[in-house]
Amino acid sequence: MKPKSTPAIAAAMASSVVACLTSAPGPADEGSAPVYLTQIPAGYRDWKVVSVAHEEGDLHSFAVVLGNDVAIKAYREGRLPFPDGTIIVALHYKHVPSEENNKVFGDQQSFVPGPPTNIQVELKDARKYAATGGWGFGHFNADGKPPGQALLKTCAPCHAQASRDAVFTRYVR
Repeated sequence: MKPKSTPAIAAAMASSVVACLTSAPGPADEGSAPVYLTQIPAGYRDWKVVSVAHEEGDLHSFAVVLGNDVAIKAYREGRLPFPDGTIIVALHYKHVPSEENNKVFGDQQSFVPGPPTNIQVELKDARKYAATGGWGFGHFNADGKPPGQALLKTCAPCHAQASRDAVFTRYVR
């Protein structure tokens, strides 16, 4: 048996991830409604860290942003636009004071992730998601369920304002 090449394996994995992440196909024309992701990517917690974020105001959250191997390679190479198969996941948590740490520090200065609030996903497929700048979007509540299309319809217009191929998060080296 002949071993498969790394590019062939990567392509097969990327296409299988895309197939399992997306909902049933809809019309392919650009004027049709975008198809949103309906499942959280399998194995995402094993991906590499892209960055972390702290959001104040109504969100008052911490986030860790993870990328699959395609995303990490593109970030490291500074490649824009991101290639098809890129998947970026943001895990959001309430941020809460750490009583344990603050006892040691003697001040209210340490905060840690509290309860999860949501998981957000971006998947690059320039052909499938042409109507939304090449990105498919997913948002999942703390229970892992999508909140509905009304919220998802806000993803693409917001991300279109990002200056780096609809991605806000910069890579932390």
